[in-house]
Amino acid sequence: MQQNQEQQQGDGADKETDVSEGRYGNLPLNQSQEKVQRKIHKVCELTSALADQKVWVRARLHTSRAKGKQCFFVLRQQKWSVQALTSVGDKVSKQMVKFIAGVTKESIVDVEGIVRTVAKKVESCTQQDVELHAEQVFVVSAAAQRLPLQIEDASRPETEGEDLATVSQDTRLENRILDLRTVTSQSIFRLEAGVCRLFREYLTGQSFVEIHTPKIISAASEGGANVFTVSYFKTNAYLAQSPQLYKQMAICSEFDRVFTVGAVFRAEDSNTHRHLTEFVGLDLEMAFNFHYHEVVDLIGDMFVHIFKGLQTEYAEEIALVSKQFPAEPFKFLEPSLRIDFAEGVRMLREAGVEMEDDEDLSTPNEKLLGRLVKAKYDTDFFILDKFPLAVRPFYTMPDPNSKKWSNSYDMFMRGEEILSGAQRIHDPDYLSERAVLHGCDLEKIKGYIDSFRYGAPPHAGGGIGLERVTMLYLGLDNVRKTSLFPRDPKRLTP
Repeated sequence: MQQNQEQQQGDGADKETDVSEGRYGNLPLNQSQEKVQRKIHKVCELTSALADQKVWVRARLHTSRAKGKQCFFVLRQQKWSVQALTSVGDKVSKQMVKFIAGVTKESIVDVEGIVRTVAKKVESCTQQDVELHAEQVFVVSAAAQRLPLQIEDASRPETEGEDLATVSQDTRLENRILDLRTVTSQSIFRLEAGVCRLFREYLTGQSFVEIHTPKIISAASEGGANVFTVSYFKTNAYLAQSPQLYKQMAICSEFDRVFTVGAVFRAEDSNTHRHLTEFVGLDLEMAFNFHYHEVVDLIGDMFVHIFKGLQTEYAEEIALVSKQFPAEPFKFLEPSLRIDFAEGVRMLREAGVEMEDDEDLSTPNEKLLGRLVKAKYDTDFFILDKFPLAVRPFYTMPDPNSKKWSNSYDMFMRGEEILSGAQRIHDPDYLSERAVLHGCDLEKIKGYIDSFRYGAPPHAGGGIGLERVTMLYLGLDNVRKTSLFPRDPKRLTP
């Protein structure tokens, strides 16, 4: 393999024979010019089981520190790290040590070394029982000399000390590629992938079919004004606020139980800790036999499945996130707690809140109710049932006993809404009547309403914000921490 040997030598070193020649340097640009038969170990595989074995590792140079004739450096790969060192000796020259010390942080390097067990645990790395004694070091891809942020600073808890640097949220998001390399971010998005997988896993096991719905639509999904308008040939179209209408049409198409995972767009000028203009929606819809609580109970059980799965399968990620962003462990009940909206209002009034029976919950009142429920029932997750009809979308089925209420529900984590759902009106004439009351243009939703004219089963469902679930499960303070590349009213890049 050709190597572009780095020969930056000191006045004394340049007179000495380089015993490490060919064992360090910058590799040429990889254009797949060779097929090298070499096993590359992952950092997480470096354990005492490999003691005294020679291995190759490809990772990022996290930090390095030269001291005399030695250089200590940390190799990081995703959320794992290992300490490495090299010392001047029979196989290692001063030139090689100097070269390693000069490699820029975040460069990708190939290192060959011997795995050695250590007498004292390496507390600063994930691989605490071993270190790597490097004999060859090659730079695969060099990072820039100056980084816009330091990974150590971006990984530091803000409570660790006022004298130590931390990184602001805007700086993180402007340099998201680097910010996503922190152990915390790596853990967050692995857990978020787990939420998605467990969602799919549970519903697939309950005979749901995954579908994919249009994101460019002819009319606002919710009948409101908060939609993004896009040019569509000689007319205008809208970015979908929800897959709601298409989930229902799938139910009418005899799919019985469906779910979808995809982008949802909301043109709301909300610059809060929990709002995004684009997020990932986990949506489901299902036909039921007699009562919409068949659906509510299934969704509650689904969340229990997700929470249990996160506890057992992502304990390491939860612990790593908690080291930087400490939070109380998430608590839930099995089966999930369900209370009526009216009972929630009573709890708030008893706590001193003045509100009408049919008034929607404000964000402060949601949070207060979450604290009251936690104090009374010891759960961070609960279902609030029977919302006022006036505050729900046009397709929500009214309560059979009082049109003041509706067959609708929200679900909450740590006092913040993460799911909104309801029994849907499946009678076309009644649906048209409700749509007109909400100011909807019937012509624009004609296809939706007509889908109920050929026989439609009673059905219900809900929509979940993936980023919000992840944020609240981990007890984080901002949804931008759980959105890979967040979009909000002030951010359209990177």
